[in-house]
Amino acid sequence: MNAYIFPGQGAQFSGMGLDLYEQSAEAQELFEQANNILGFNITDIMFEGSTDDLKETKVTQPAIFLHSVILAKTLGDSFKPDMVAGHSLGEFSALVANGTLNFEDGLKLVSQRAMAMQKACELQPSTMAAVLGLDDDIVEKVCASTDGVVVAANYNCPGQLVISGEIEAINKACETLKELGARRALVLPVGGAFHSPLMEPAREELAAAIESTTFKKPKCPIYQNVTANAVTDETAIKINLISQLTAPVRWTQSVQQMIADGATLFTEVGPGKVLQGLVKKINRESEVASATL
Repeated sequence: MNAYIFPGQGAQFSGMGLDLYEQSAEAQELFEQANNILGFNITDIMFEGSTDDLKETKVTQPAIFLHSVILAKTLGDSFKPDMVAGHSLGEFSALVANGTLNFEDGLKLVSQRAMAMQKACELQPSTMAAVLGLDDDIVEKVCASTDGVVVAANYNCPGQLVISGEIEAINKACETLKELGARRALVLPVGGAFHSPLMEPAREELAAAIESTTFKKPKCPIYQNVTANAVTDETAIKINLISQLTAPVRWTQSVQQMIADGATLFTEVGPGKVLQGLVKKINRESEVASATL
Protein backbone atom coordinates (compact mmCIF):
# COMPACT_ATOMS: atom_id res chain seq x y z
CA MET A 1 0.00 0.00 0.00
CA ASN A 2 1.17 3.51 -0.85
CA ALA A 3 1.51 6.02 1.97
CA TYR A 4 2.20 9.64 1.02
CA ILE A 5 3.80 11.83 3.69
CA PHE A 6 4.12 15.62 3.80
CA PRO A 7 6.87 17.58 5.61
CA GLY A 8 6.50 20.45 8.08
CA GLN A 9 8.38 23.58 9.04
CA GLY A 10 12.16 23.43 8.64
CA ALA A 11 12.15 21.76 5.22
CA GLN A 12 12.27 25.06 3.29
CA PHE A 13 15.22 26.00 1.04
CA SER A 14 16.03 28.85 -1.35
CA GLY A 15 14.86 28.03 -4.87
CA MET A 16 12.11 25.69 -3.67
CA GLY A 17 9.38 25.10 -6.25
CA LEU A 18 11.20 26.77 -9.15
CA ASP A 19 11.63 23.48 -11.04
CA LEU A 20 7.87 22.83 -10.73
CA TYR A 21 7.08 26.32 -12.01
CA GLU A 22 9.37 25.90 -15.01
CA GLN A 23 8.23 22.40 -15.93
CA SER A 24 4.46 22.54 -15.50
CA ALA A 25 1.77 24.94 -16.77
CA GLU A 26 -0.57 23.65 -14.04
CA ALA A 27 2.04 24.45 -11.38
CA GLN A 28 2.51 27.97 -12.81
CA GLU A 29 -1.22 28.58 -12.60
CA LEU A 30 -1.39 27.39 -8.99
CA PHE A 31 1.62 29.46 -7.92
CA GLU A 32 0.08 32.59 -9.48
CA GLN A 33 -3.21 31.79 -7.76
CA ALA A 34 -1.31 31.53 -4.46
CA ASN A 35 0.26 34.97 -4.98
CA ASN A 36 -3.24 36.42 -5.43
CA ILE A 37 -4.69 34.61 -2.40
CA LEU A 38 -1.83 35.67 -0.10
CA GLY A 39 -1.66 39.25 -1.39
CA PHE A 40 2.11 39.15 -1.98
CA ASN A 41 4.43 37.36 -4.40
CA ILE A 42 5.49 34.38 -2.32
CA THR A 43 6.97 32.90 -5.52
CA ASP A 44 9.66 35.63 -5.58
CA ILE A 45 10.74 34.66 -2.05
CA MET A 46 10.55 30.91 -2.70
CA PHE A 47 12.49 31.04 -5.96
CA GLU A 48 15.02 33.82 -5.23
CA GLY A 49 14.82 34.71 -1.53
CA SER A 50 17.56 34.14 1.02
CA THR A 51 17.42 31.58 3.83
CA ASP A 52 16.51 34.41 6.21
CA ASP A 53 13.66 35.57 3.94
CA LEU A 54 12.26 32.04 3.97
CA LYS A 55 12.41 31.88 7.79
CA GLU A 56 9.71 34.54 8.12
CA THR A 57 6.68 32.79 9.60
CA LYS A 58 4.22 34.28 7.11
CA VAL A 59 6.41 32.83 4.34
CA THR A 60 7.72 29.52 5.72
CA GLN A 61 4.48 27.67 6.29
CA PRO A 62 2.70 28.67 3.04
CA ALA A 63 5.92 28.02 1.07
CA ILE A 64 6.26 24.43 2.30
CA PHE A 65 2.52 23.84 1.85
CA LEU A 66 2.66 25.16 -1.74
CA HIS A 67 5.71 23.08 -2.67
CA SER A 68 4.05 19.90 -1.35
CA VAL A 69 0.54 20.45 -2.67
CA ILE A 70 1.53 21.69 -6.13
CA LEU A 71 3.96 18.78 -6.53
CA ALA A 72 1.18 16.33 -5.57
CA LYS A 73 -1.20 17.95 -8.08
CA THR A 74 1.35 17.80 -10.93
CA LEU A 75 1.93 14.07 -10.38
CA GLY A 76 -1.43 13.47 -12.11
CA ASP A 77 -2.60 9.87 -12.39
CA SER A 78 0.55 8.51 -10.76
CA PHE A 79 -0.57 10.05 -7.44
CA LYS A 80 -2.63 7.24 -5.94
CA PRO A 81 -2.43 7.35 -2.15
CA ASP A 82 -3.93 4.57 -0.04
CA MET A 83 -3.24 6.69 3.04
CA VAL A 84 -1.67 10.07 3.87
CA ALA A 85 -0.07 11.83 6.84
CA GLY A 86 1.72 15.11 7.42
CA HIS A 87 4.13 16.28 10.10
CA SER A 88 2.56 19.28 11.90
CA LEU A 89 2.06 21.87 9.10
CA GLY A 90 2.27 18.95 6.63
CA GLU A 91 -1.12 17.72 7.84
CA PHE A 92 -2.73 20.61 5.91
CA SER A 93 -0.87 19.58 2.73
CA ALA A 94 -2.04 15.99 3.26
CA LEU A 95 -5.66 17.15 3.60
CA VAL A 96 -5.53 18.94 0.25
CA ALA A 97 -3.82 15.94 -1.34
CA ASN A 98 -6.56 13.53 -0.21
CA GLY A 99 -9.38 15.87 -1.26
CA THR A 100 -10.62 16.94 2.19
CA LEU A 101 -9.69 20.59 1.56
CA ASN A 102 -9.52 22.48 -1.70
CA PHE A 103 -6.34 24.34 -2.66
CA GLU A 104 -7.58 27.84 -1.84
CA ASP A 105 -9.06 26.96 1.56
CA GLY A 106 -5.96 24.96 2.50
CA LEU A 107 -3.65 27.86 1.67
CA LYS A 108 -5.82 30.37 3.54
CA LEU A 109 -5.86 28.17 6.65
CA VAL A 110 -2.09 27.67 6.53
CA SER A 111 -1.56 31.43 6.20
CA GLN A 112 -3.91 32.10 9.14
CA ARG A 113 -2.18 29.38 11.16
CA ALA A 114 1.23 30.97 10.55
CA MET A 115 0.02 34.42 11.64
CA ALA A 116 -1.80 33.06 14.71
CA MET A 117 1.28 31.10 15.80
CA GLN A 118 3.48 34.18 15.34
CA LYS A 119 1.16 36.23 17.58
CA ALA A 120 1.14 33.49 20.24
CA CYS A 121 4.96 33.40 20.15
CA GLU A 122 5.13 37.15 20.75
CA LEU A 123 2.81 36.92 23.77
CA GLN A 124 5.25 34.81 25.76
CA PRO A 125 8.95 34.04 25.27
CA SER A 126 9.17 30.30 24.74
CA THR A 127 11.17 27.69 22.85
CA MET A 128 11.70 24.01 22.00
CA ALA A 129 14.55 21.53 22.50
CA ALA A 130 15.52 18.25 20.81
CA VAL A 131 16.23 15.33 23.13
CA LEU A 132 18.23 12.41 21.73
CA GLY A 133 19.01 9.02 23.18
CA LEU A 134 16.38 8.59 25.90
CA ASP A 135 13.15 6.59 26.05
CA ASP A 136 9.98 8.62 25.62
CA ASP A 137 8.64 7.76 29.08
CA ILE A 138 11.77 9.17 30.79
CA VAL A 139 11.42 12.45 28.87
CA GLU A 140 7.70 12.60 29.70
CA LYS A 141 8.41 12.09 33.42
CA VAL A 142 11.03 14.85 33.45
CA CYS A 143 8.61 17.25 31.73
CA ALA A 144 5.90 16.40 34.25
CA SER A 145 8.19 16.99 37.23
CA THR A 146 9.77 20.26 36.00
CA ASP A 147 8.34 23.55 37.29
CA GLY A 148 6.67 25.70 34.63
CA VAL A 149 5.27 24.73 31.24
CA VAL A 150 7.29 22.04 29.44
CA VAL A 151 5.76 19.16 27.47
CA ALA A 152 6.63 16.49 24.92
CA ALA A 153 5.82 18.08 21.55
CA ASN A 154 7.16 15.94 18.66
CA TYR A 155 7.57 12.16 18.85
CA ASN A 156 9.78 12.04 15.74
CA CYS A 157 11.27 8.56 15.99
CA PRO A 158 12.47 6.25 18.77
CA GLY A 159 15.13 8.09 20.76
CA GLN A 160 14.28 11.48 19.26
CA LEU A 161 11.71 13.60 21.03
CA VAL A 162 11.26 17.39 20.92
CA ILE A 163 10.06 19.18 24.05
CA SER A 164 8.31 22.55 24.08
CA GLY A 165 7.54 25.23 26.67
CA GLU A 166 8.72 28.22 28.69
CA ILE A 167 12.41 29.07 28.25
CA GLU A 168 13.37 28.57 31.91
CA ALA A 169 11.45 25.29 32.15
CA ILE A 170 13.05 24.00 28.93
CA ASN A 171 16.55 24.85 30.23
CA LYS A 172 15.88 23.09 33.55
CA ALA A 173 14.45 20.03 31.80
CA CYS A 174 17.47 19.86 29.46
CA GLU A 175 19.87 19.86 32.45
CA THR A 176 17.95 17.01 34.09
CA LEU A 177 17.75 15.02 30.85
CA LYS A 178 21.51 15.30 30.32
CA GLU A 179 22.07 14.06 33.88
CA LEU A 180 19.82 11.08 33.06
CA GLY A 181 21.98 10.16 30.07
CA ALA A 182 20.51 12.01 27.09
CA ARG A 183 22.99 11.98 24.22
CA ARG A 184 21.88 15.53 23.47
CA ALA A 185 19.35 17.97 24.90
CA LEU A 186 19.68 20.92 22.58
CA VAL A 187 17.60 24.12 22.55
CA LEU A 188 16.40 24.75 18.98
CA PRO A 189 16.50 28.08 17.11
CA VAL A 190 12.70 28.51 17.05
CA GLY A 191 10.63 31.47 18.13
CA GLY A 192 8.02 29.69 20.19
CA ALA A 193 6.65 26.65 22.00
CA PHE A 194 4.77 24.90 19.20
CA HIS A 195 2.51 21.97 20.12
CA SER A 196 2.28 23.07 23.75
CA PRO A 197 -0.37 24.77 25.94
CA LEU A 198 1.34 28.10 25.15
CA MET A 199 -0.21 27.89 21.66
CA GLU A 200 -3.74 28.15 23.12
CA PRO A 201 -4.36 31.70 21.74
CA ALA A 202 -3.39 30.44 18.26
CA ARG A 203 -5.58 27.35 18.66
CA GLU A 204 -8.60 29.52 19.48
CA GLU A 205 -7.98 31.78 16.50
CA LEU A 206 -7.46 28.90 14.08
CA ALA A 207 -10.48 27.00 15.45
CA ALA A 208 -12.84 29.71 14.21
CA ALA A 209 -11.27 29.60 10.73
CA ILE A 210 -11.35 25.79 10.53
CA GLU A 211 -14.94 25.57 11.75
CA SER A 212 -16.10 27.97 9.03
CA THR A 213 -14.26 26.06 6.25
CA THR A 214 -15.87 23.28 4.19
CA PHE A 215 -14.23 19.87 4.65
CA LYS A 216 -15.20 17.09 2.22
CA LYS A 217 -15.13 13.32 2.58
CA PRO A 218 -11.47 12.31 1.99
CA LYS A 219 -10.48 9.97 -0.84
CA CYS A 220 -8.30 7.98 1.57
CA PRO A 221 -7.64 7.96 5.34
CA ILE A 222 -5.39 10.55 6.97
CA TYR A 223 -3.33 9.51 9.99
CA GLN A 224 -3.55 12.62 12.13
CA ASN A 225 -0.84 13.91 14.47
CA VAL A 226 -3.12 14.06 17.50
CA THR A 227 -4.45 10.49 17.39
CA ALA A 228 -1.93 8.63 15.16
CA ASN A 229 -4.92 6.70 13.81
CA ALA A 230 -6.67 6.56 10.42
CA VAL A 231 -9.44 9.17 10.19
CA THR A 232 -12.02 9.54 7.40
CA ASP A 233 -14.83 11.46 9.14
CA GLU A 234 -14.79 15.18 8.25
CA THR A 235 -15.97 16.32 11.70
CA ALA A 236 -13.31 14.26 13.47
CA ILE A 237 -10.65 15.59 11.06
CA LYS A 238 -11.62 19.18 11.99
CA ILE A 239 -11.54 18.46 15.73
CA ASN A 240 -8.09 16.83 15.47
CA LEU A 241 -6.75 19.65 13.30
CA ILE A 242 -7.85 22.25 15.86
CA SER A 243 -6.29 20.24 18.73
CA GLN A 244 -3.03 19.87 16.80
CA LEU A 245 -1.56 23.26 17.78
CA THR A 246 -1.54 22.50 21.51
CA ALA A 247 -1.11 18.70 21.32
CA PRO A 248 1.99 16.63 20.50
CA VAL A 249 2.84 15.42 16.99
CA ARG A 250 2.73 11.63 17.32
CA TRP A 251 4.80 10.90 14.22
CA THR A 252 6.43 7.69 15.49
CA GLN A 253 3.03 6.28 16.43
CA SER A 254 1.45 7.43 13.13
CA VAL A 255 4.08 5.67 11.02
CA GLN A 256 3.85 2.52 13.16
CA GLN A 257 0.07 2.48 12.71
CA MET A 258 0.34 3.02 8.95
CA ILE A 259 2.72 0.07 8.74
CA ALA A 260 0.34 -2.04 10.86
CA ASP A 261 -2.45 -1.08 8.44
CA GLY A 262 -0.44 -2.25 5.42
CA ALA A 263 1.80 0.63 4.28
CA THR A 264 4.79 -0.72 2.35
CA LEU A 265 6.06 2.38 0.52
CA PHE A 266 6.33 5.87 2.06
CA THR A 267 6.66 8.64 -0.53
CA GLU A 268 7.62 12.09 0.76
CA VAL A 269 5.92 14.92 -1.15
CA GLY A 270 7.61 18.31 -0.74
CA PRO A 271 10.97 19.82 0.08
CA GLY A 272 13.68 17.70 1.71
CA LYS A 273 13.97 14.11 2.89
CA VAL A 274 13.56 14.53 6.66
CA LEU A 275 10.48 12.33 6.94
CA GLN A 276 12.06 9.53 4.91
CA GLY A 277 14.91 9.45 7.42
CA LEU A 278 12.46 9.31 10.33
CA VAL A 279 10.46 6.48 8.72
CA LYS A 280 13.67 4.45 8.31
CA LYS A 281 14.53 5.04 11.99
CA ILE A 282 11.04 3.93 13.00
CA ASN A 283 11.12 0.81 10.79
CA ARG A 284 14.22 -0.19 8.82
CA GLU A 285 12.25 -2.52 6.56
CA SER A 286 10.04 0.24 5.16
CA GLU A 287 10.65 1.44 1.63
CA VAL A 288 10.93 5.23 1.19
CA ALA A 289 11.02 7.55 -1.83
CA SER A 290 10.77 11.21 -2.87
CA ALA A 291 7.95 12.31 -5.15
CA THR A 292 9.33 13.69 -8.41
CA LEU A 293 7.75 15.11 -11.55
